[in-house]
Amino acid sequence: MVDLKKHGPTLALLFTMLVMLSYSIEWIRLTVGHAMDVVLGPFIDTLGVPFFVMILILSSITGLYSSLVQKYTIDYEKMQETQAKMKAFQKEFREAQLSGDEKRIKKLQGKQERMMQDQLEISRQQFTPMAIILVLSVPIFFWLLLRLPPVGADVLLANGIVLPFFGAISLSDPAFWIVPAWILWYMLCSLTVSQVIRKSLNIGGI
Repeated sequence: MVDLKKHGPTLALLFTMLVMLSYSIEWIRLTVGHAMDVVLGPFIDTLGVPFFVMILILSSITGLYSSLVQKYTIDYEKMQETQAKMKAFQKEFREAQLSGDEKRIKKLQGKQERMMQDQLEISRQQFTPMAIILVLSVPIFFWLLLRLPPVGADVLLANGIVLPFFGAISLSDPAFWIVPAWILWYMLCSLTVSQVIRKSLNIGGI
């Protein structure tokens, strides 16, 4: 039997890579997108909700469950404690180097190994929530890609959005370098909601 506590982060990383790979497989993307369209499609087709509003709603939901998953799968208390110890260690190590105290430096180098192990363990903890968040987020992205208006579509209420510095722009067109407007809008909404939720839940960033 696989020891999930020991191998969980590795399995989560492998699973995350497989999920990301599914983006390049068209039949998977279309199948999942059409399945999601059964639930989400009527909001646009029947209720007439603009596409940019759907992005706002879905990105807000993403920010909510991402924050909750991270809160209950990551030991933030231990993370903050480890970060504080590492900061204090780095300060002490710099002082030892500046003073040229070889004995103290050698002693601190032995301590550095243990500190790095704790840091590595904290980093490994983040793979599991990443996998969970991807599983929940990928179907949403597949649906957005399915319903996305074509590049160069008319800037109408259903197809476009007005962004600061960019003005009226089609959601499919590049807004910043090669980043499409819909991705930029999604990120802005998700990050904003996430910050509010993290503040209310008293959890830090990753």
